[in-house]
This record gives sequence, C-alpha cells and structure tokens, in this order.
Amino acid sequence: MTTVNAAIIKKLYPSRPSEARKYDFGLMLVIGGSEYYTGAPALAALAGFRAGVDMVRIIAPQRAADIIASFSPTLAAYGLEGSHLKKSDVAFLVARTMAAKEIARGNVSVLIGSGLGRDEETQEAVKEYLSMIDVPTVIDADAIHTVAEKPEVIAGKPFVITPHSHEFLELTGKAIHELKQEERIELVKQEASRLGTTILFKAHIDIASDGKEVILNQTGTPYMTVGGTGDSLAGILGALLARGIAPLEAAAAAAYINGKAGELASKKFKDSLIATDVIEEISNVIR
Repeated sequence: MTTVNAAIIKKLYPSRPSEARKYDFGLMLVIGGSEYYTGAPALAALAGFRAGVDMVRIIAPQRAADIIASFSPTLAAYGLEGSHLKKSDVAFLVARTMAAKEIARGNVSVLIGSGLGRDEETQEAVKEYLSMIDVPTVIDADAIHTVAEKPEVIAGKPFVITPHSHEFLELTGKAIHELKQEERIELVKQEASRLGTTILFKAHIDIASDGKEVILNQTGTPYMTVGGTGDSLAGILGALLARGIAPLEAAAAAAYINGKAGELASKKFKDSLIATDVIEEISNVIR
C-alpha cells in the first residue's frame, strides 16, 4: 500500500517531445447530461482539458448539448434527440467510441454518468453500452447507480468506478461510512477484486484499488463539499486514462490533483469556493 504524492504526479507529466501531434495526449468522450442537468458534463470536460487531454467531445441530449456548448468555445457537444439517453442511442454511442479510438490512435477514454439522470430507459442504455465497449472508462454519478443493477458489465475491463459512501452502498450492498480506515481499505480492495474493476472510493482519505494493490490519497479540503468537485475529479481521471495511464495509477493521481487543486482554491475562496475555482487551479498542480 502506498500514498500518492507530488513526485508521482510529476512523472506523469514529462516534457512533451517537439514532434508531438494532436491526440498524442488523448481524446476523451463525455457521455452525460439530461433535461435538468447540464453543468456536470461541462465541468468534467473543462477539468479534462486542464488535466492535459488534447480533445474532449461531449455527447448529450440536444437541450443539454446546446447549453453545454455555450459555456465555453473549447467545448464541443453533440446533441442526441430527446430529453434523455435512450436505448436507440446505443449504436451511435458505440460507433462514436470506436471512431474516437481510431482517430486518436488508441489514446481514448470515456466518462459516463455526469448529469445523466436515472430515467429507466437511460439506465438500460448505459448497461447495454458498457457491455459493448472495452476502452478505458470512468463510471461516475448516475452511471454508478445503473452499474449496481448489473455489475457484470464492468468485470475485467479497464474501467474505474468512483463511488462516495452512499454510492458504494448501492454498488456493493455494504455500508462503509462507519468503518475504521483499515477496514475501509480492506473492503474497497475486496470489492474491487469481486467486481473485477478498479474502485476509487471518495472520502476524507481517498482509496484506490484494483483488487490487488491499494493507493491512498490524502489531499483535499472540507471546502470541497460544494457541488461539481466530483465532476472535476471524473474529468481529470478521464484525461489521465486517455493519456495512457493505467486505471489504478490514474485513479490515485486524479484524486491527488483534484484534492490539491481544491486546497489551493480554498486558500483564496474558503466558503465561497465553487467547482470552477478548483478547475482553474489544476494547472498549478501539474506544472
């Protein structure tokens, strides 16, 4: 068991070669958004850019996509028909994922769940989509709830699932909040092994495990209870996966970067901190 630190992060961001090309540092697809939730995919995408991914493409229901695209000229959003993700969208999602993999020469990742909602048809679409892909993927927010119903869709794939304590209970049926730290570590490791995936359990001390190894993260601040900081974390993680970092190492590094960025932002804003403040500090962590 190890603890992630600044030296580890520095190794993940070496000087770029002079002949670097677009997509050498990844293409991330963000699948999220719904009729009522538009901010989460945008926050994740912006965090991904700040964490060093070359391109982010967002796929969301049309209304959400239009709003997301208006947030920043850096955001490219493709709109799906209707107010939520549907099973009829799955073939398109898979095709776009495979196309992204080809365009980016394999340097691709997916982030699914941000603001997705829990419409029954959406949940079925998520399960079907995840069963059909095998690229590095972050499963966050509402997608965790969906996977809890059919965990076999994630087994043995290069996925990272990012639960907090309530989502961990949904996913595993096991309460973790009241456990001592040593017991938490062992439980996360056991569940990662059982599910055949990498888990990043978000808490005061983050726990990342692939069922074999455990890496802890101790950065962060109580001011990060504000909404949107989990989306920032997911975006950073997606960026690292697209840049070719292995799931366990990417999970721990993303937790460190997000937490340290939150620490820097909280020195300026304290109780006024919002998620975009954290995102703007990412560059100061990875320099």
